[in-house]
Amino acid sequence: MHHLSEQEILRRQKLDELKALGIEPYPSELFDVNFSAQEIHDNYHPELNNFQEVALAGRLMSVRVMGKASFAELMDSSGRIQLYVNRDEICPGEDKTLYNTVFKKLLDLGDFIGVKGHVFKTQVGETSVHVTELKVLAKSLRPLPVVKEKIDEATGQKVVYDAFTDPEQRYRQRYVDMVVNPQVRDTFIKRTQLVQAMRNYLNDKGYLEVETPILQPLYGGAAARPFKTHHNTLDMTLYLRIANELYLKRLIVGGFDGVYEFSKDFRNEGMSRFHNPEFTQMELYVAYKDYAWMMDLVEEMVERVALALHGKTEVQVGDNLINFQRPWQRYTMFEAIEKFTGVAIGDMDEAALRETAKNLKVGLDPSMGKSKIIDEIFGEHVEPKLIQPTFITDYPVEMSPLAKKHRDHPGLVERFEAICNGKEICNAFSELNDPIDQRQRFEDQLELGKRGDTEAMVLDEDFLRALEYGMPPTAGLGIGIDRLSMIMTNSHSIQDVLFFPQMRPEVVAQEKTQPNAS
Repeated sequence: MHHLSEQEILRRQKLDELKALGIEPYPSELFDVNFSAQEIHDNYHPELNNFQEVALAGRLMSVRVMGKASFAELMDSSGRIQLYVNRDEICPGEDKTLYNTVFKKLLDLGDFIGVKGHVFKTQVGETSVHVTELKVLAKSLRPLPVVKEKIDEATGQKVVYDAFTDPEQRYRQRYVDMVVNPQVRDTFIKRTQLVQAMRNYLNDKGYLEVETPILQPLYGGAAARPFKTHHNTLDMTLYLRIANELYLKRLIVGGFDGVYEFSKDFRNEGMSRFHNPEFTQMELYVAYKDYAWMMDLVEEMVERVALALHGKTEVQVGDNLINFQRPWQRYTMFEAIEKFTGVAIGDMDEAALRETAKNLKVGLDPSMGKSKIIDEIFGEHVEPKLIQPTFITDYPVEMSPLAKKHRDHPGLVERFEAICNGKEICNAFSELNDPIDQRQRFEDQLELGKRGDTEAMVLDEDFLRALEYGMPPTAGLGIGIDRLSMIMTNSHSIQDVLFFPQMRPEVVAQEKTQPNAS
């Protein structure tokens, strides 16, 4: 257990005093709440005399005692409301302990209480609850960090200090973050609305939401390093999925025309403000379609998400106003590289590409083949400059082992990514359904693996077997929910759109021991 602060020791003493008075600090029975603070603020009208029997519960956030009466502030999930607590009303009999001792001395800020009463407006016009019953619902043993506001006498500006703003603490103790910075909850409400809007869109089209394994005997469907685990009974290695692509394609083989999954994927790689080891993707596969059709779907779906969250297609992200209105800008990968670097790389071999990368000051390592070099040039000189939503199409075949060869351009595949605010938000193909070509691509990946590419794909015999039974032409899509959430909520970092992002182990401060007096 950690070393208790003076405040925490005091709160534990108050807990014991409540018990001594016969008050259960953590009662079992439900407290029947009938309204939220926000509902009362939005709908109370003195002339209607409504809200005459209300029951609210939440945290006690401030108390101003004025003798026999007090004002306090209660915070529930919707916001805050003022309470007026009068000694003789909550203690109608002789015994005034509930007010004099419990309310004034034994309750702390952050404690959960339930109140019943009626709503009125104070003389200064503040909607408040006139409390007639008060009950302790849960004692808090640690003080919340108190954010203080003060008017700077020189400037007349409001200054906030002691704010709970350290990201490390905020992400580690999200439960405190959301109490002290309630606007944080809005980001997560928007994230849920975003997922809901996508679900509604896909369900309206008749696609089936499915679930596929997270523990996989072979990891596939993307280029990434996996997390590895062991199943004791089967005595076999399993991997946490890096994607669910190969399973969803098996379902298309099995006869579904459209399937999608919101999947938690795991990649055992670096962390940054755009990367968390576990992240959410929505993957969608639709039979008898191609990548051009899928581009139209992505534009329409993301435009609809923006409208659902903001009521308009424009979203402010940092200094940029991003407009998701269709149609979006489209370039092939080679067009985009030429536009932003002035170099046409379409016909270059590996040696010429290395030379070009060197001239463009792009760092390479010897294990990189043609496609990786092109990817590095693109990542360095093009991607960061694509702020408005843009489709990049027609990638080199080596970069995309699961995509169909381009119908018109040898050496390329039918693939697109949508880039927005300088980052990829989705990836899609006309899916490769030729089992002979697919086997060859897997074998090429094995060669890259031998060269030292830790992200090269493994060969999945069962997936090839499925393709040999026949898969119809199919369009597939993976769209990053965390990245899209960052854009739609104007969040600087992926950690801001994950309730509990991965953190390095917490370093607990060692207690300072007093040196022995000699």
